[in-house]
Amino acid sequence: MATNYTDDIGPVAYPLKMVTQEVVEHMLGWNIPEDHQDLVHEHWRNFPAVSKYWHYGLAFIYTLLMLASLSGNGIVIWIFSTSKSLRSASNMFVINLAVFDLMMMLEMPLLVVNSFYQRLVGYQLGCDVYAVLGSLSGIGGAMTNAIIAFDRYKTISSPLDGRLNRVQASILILFSWLWALPFTFLPAFKVWGRFVPEGFLTTCSFDYITDDQDTKIFVMCIFVWSYVIPMVFICCFYSKLFGAVRLHERMLKEQAKKMNVKSLAANKEDSGKSVEIRIAKVAFTIFFLFLCSWTPYAFVTMTGAFGDRGLLTPVATMVPAVCAKIVSCIDPWVYAINHPRYRAELQKRLPWMGVRESDPDSVSSASGATAQTQNPTAEA
Repeated sequence: MATNYTDDIGPVAYPLKMVTQEVVEHMLGWNIPEDHQDLVHEHWRNFPAVSKYWHYGLAFIYTLLMLASLSGNGIVIWIFSTSKSLRSASNMFVINLAVFDLMMMLEMPLLVVNSFYQRLVGYQLGCDVYAVLGSLSGIGGAMTNAIIAFDRYKTISSPLDGRLNRVQASILILFSWLWALPFTFLPAFKVWGRFVPEGFLTTCSFDYITDDQDTKIFVMCIFVWSYVIPMVFICCFYSKLFGAVRLHERMLKEQAKKMNVKSLAANKEDSGKSVEIRIAKVAFTIFFLFLCSWTPYAFVTMTGAFGDRGLLTPVATMVPAVCAKIVSCIDPWVYAINHPRYRAELQKRLPWMGVRESDPDSVSSASGATAQTQNPTAEA
């Protein structure tokens, strides 16, 4: 069968099969076998196939991120789990967040392999494995951030009786994993929703593009479950925390005037609280990074379900995914820069990193002794 096409010199007959093959091979999904073509949503077939150099560049970026995540989160888990000074209930949440970040890192080797093949390796199974890792780590990390905000608020607002014990921390960690399970395994087993390729067709996420009522309800539910609810908790606890900090600072100023001392951290308890406030700043920084990483992805999914899908080009949908991976690598280095006790341990164990930090406990003791020397009646 042949079809006539007109060019500058008149009608020319080309085989229809040849024309169709030429068009298909220049659109996304052309290199996926016929048996697995149902993986590719029609939306992505409207875009030209991505150049191999885009794939190789993305693979290079993910390789660097993989190494940064493996080293950074690995060091966090090692130091926080083996250091006596960091072996507290609160720091169990830090370890849990690092575990979720490492789980996200496990996606990266899959992406690197997929990029060199320029398609999903393993097809539906490979897609499901990739998306399960991303869903568990993303949703679990979001709820862990909310739990860390709750812990910081309790610790700073009620330093004597507000600290969580290890049993309570273990229950909250278990809760963060259970929170991530429903919207991970429901689409994985196709009970509700499904995992499909997106962007360059070398990564996978839940289906947010199919134009039907079931998909829209699923997207709205996962948006509320994995983004809105953790965000509400985080904002609530941090706003209360900042209120408690402001109240504490006012009390310290009034106390300093009465005691006629210059330093507001006039005893060990106040010095310890200043350390806790530094740790709270670290936690808030990580929350800000979480906000920057997952808000673009939330925008993409909601646009796919309810907005103009024409905005969702392959490159536009890959950028939020890369942002999420970058933040999972940055989290441990934020602790390295700001967490006082963690910095002290880094100085002891890895001196070649050039970290300089005085032992917070020693500083607290020295501050308390200095305060008593300056004002012997302080405890009266």
